[in-house]
Amino acid sequence: MNSSSTSPAMDAQITGRKTLFFVVLLCSGAFLWLANQESWFEATLLALGAALGLTLYHAAFGFTTAWRSFILHGKGKGLRAQMLMLAVAVCLFFPALGAGELFGTAVNGFNRPLGWSIICGAFIFGIGMQLGNGCASGNLYHAGGGQLRAIPSMLGFAAGGLWATKDYEWWTSLPQLAPVSTIQSLGVPMAIIANLAVFAAIAALTVWFEKRRHGYVERDQADGTLTLPKRLLSGPWPFIWGAVALALLNFATLAMIGRPWAVAIAYPLWGAKLAETFGMDLELDFWTYWLQPGREDALLEPLTTDAATLMNVGVILGALLAAALAGKLLLQWRMPWQNWIAAVLGGLLLGYGATISFGCNIGAYFGGIVSGSLHGWLWLVAAFIGNIIGTWFRPLFKLSNQTESRSAC
Repeated sequence: MNSSSTSPAMDAQITGRKTLFFVVLLCSGAFLWLANQESWFEATLLALGAALGLTLYHAAFGFTTAWRSFILHGKGKGLRAQMLMLAVAVCLFFPALGAGELFGTAVNGFNRPLGWSIICGAFIFGIGMQLGNGCASGNLYHAGGGQLRAIPSMLGFAAGGLWATKDYEWWTSLPQLAPVSTIQSLGVPMAIIANLAVFAAIAALTVWFEKRRHGYVERDQADGTLTLPKRLLSGPWPFIWGAVALALLNFATLAMIGRPWAVAIAYPLWGAKLAETFGMDLELDFWTYWLQPGREDALLEPLTTDAATLMNVGVILGALLAAALAGKLLLQWRMPWQNWIAAVLGGLLLGYGATISFGCNIGAYFGGIVSGSLHGWLWLVAAFIGNIIGTWFRPLFKLSNQTESRSAC
């Protein structure tokens, strides 16, 4: 027997180390290049996005599968994790937003009007979540984790977002109520108490429903064979870790750029840049969407200075690193042609719905609620109903409605 021969397990380990080395080199190179090209501030935003991507991947933390699991199977573990995430976040956000500053930086939440644009947009987005097999953040970390099947949905998201910017003025001219902030109307302490009570009620409802349907409550199963450092680096993480980490990282985002984490806002810009690259003259400068504060210079500035773009790219890189650390980085792109159609169609619905409803599951739901704005709750209800409809459509596109315990998007 040749002493130099290696076992398949050893070959896989060597390949895994090489892959990890390449990914670390790629992430480090991107960080240093951006710091040199722009500044350390932009590079730090990329790193913050990477931390979010690593968290999303290791905790398999998401929204699409979590909601589908409750809708179809009555299992609420994912929803309870979201309530914990929101509970931690409001305790951090509300005092800072009430004061108007954080560590010397002026901060503002997302406070949007309550109207048909949110109801219709969130409903459309909810359907898109199930057809696209992922939400705004889910597609990013899936792509980073090697699931290239997320890319058609992301392209559709950019196209749908750009399409919605053309219709934006019409949607926002529909009847709507003024923004309502619980922080302003109730004060910080009472606003925190009121929100925590709602989170607890939702969590309790999922427990009651799950016990009634299954006789028990599903919990995270810890792997006792892994040490704490090993589990932190390689995963998988319990949902509770992901919930707390996402709340803390969103708070860090508020401290850095003065607003909560947002994902969908980058997609219309990507669509516009692609359209310009291909020589399409869409007269974007005359569309109301691009005249809003904070968007008026977006078309003129490079993507390397756009905070949402940098954090989105960071999420992809963070998930890539997490998959390499876990030894699970495999490129997956094969799926039935019906799935490809669903991905593109779902992406279009995601982009269009998010743009007219002032955000996605991150910017409108997560960001809206932790801003104390009632529009976040309105978005949640409309999007959840859209997810119910979306689950009915999934079998038409050969998409399974089965959920796995460690799969979320």
